[in-house]
Amino acid sequence: MTPTLIWIVGGGVLMSAIALVGSITLLLSERALERILLPCVAFAAGSMIGGAFFHMLPASLASGMSETAVYVLIVSGFTTFFALEQFLHWDHCHRAQSSCKKPLTYLVLVGDGLHNFLGGLAVAGAFIIDIRLGIIAWLAAAAHEVPQELGDFAVLIHGGWGRMQALVFNVLSALTFLVGGLVAYTASFRFDVAFLIPFAACNFLYIGAVDLIPELKQHADLRANLVHFAAFVMGVGLLLAVRIGLGG
Repeated sequence: MTPTLIWIVGGGVLMSAIALVGSITLLLSERALERILLPCVAFAAGSMIGGAFFHMLPASLASGMSETAVYVLIVSGFTTFFALEQFLHWDHCHRAQSSCKKPLTYLVLVGDGLHNFLGGLAVAGAFIIDIRLGIIAWLAAAAHEVPQELGDFAVLIHGGWGRMQALVFNVLSALTFLVGGLVAYTASFRFDVAFLIPFAACNFLYIGAVDLIPELKQHADLRANLVHFAAFVMGVGLLLAVRIGLGG
């Protein structure tokens, strides 16, 4: 195995293992879960946006592609994620009219699996270009994955799944991250996968700005908002500090 493949496989296995963090919800009260979940969401949003601006975008511009091509790929990727999420939201609302929880839990798993597959493509693309860049991309993705898996696991349990069943299927949906990584690695022998770097940037920007930040704006409590803002700044600051530390 090449060093790049080792990093991709290792990162995929570790990302899948993060799905096990959902089992923590079994030990926490609903109030305790909410107290830790939103600060984690804020930190994840900051780290993903910081990763996009301080690492992914500069690497995209340095990859040899024209600036116009990079910007077109970012906007196209952003638009694609928007269209995908609109479809999933429509399907979710359409199925919700039947008042049946079970189909919604399957939708969560399918959506999570697809998201992880795309994330695996993006992060593997970063590893292929530069292992250091791949590590940054993986860390930013992992920061997002922790609160997401906590929420997904809670939804499955609420939807009638058994605890062990929910845990197993959550891990299986997370394994698509590894599948996406292997697909990207295989494709790299035939195609130039540099386009996956701006793809990773728009993936991080979309998730951070569209999916995560709106979750934090729904609370009127000033103290909670300050905590969330501080966690967000910490996420951004950490990725900036990493860039400075790498000599960027």
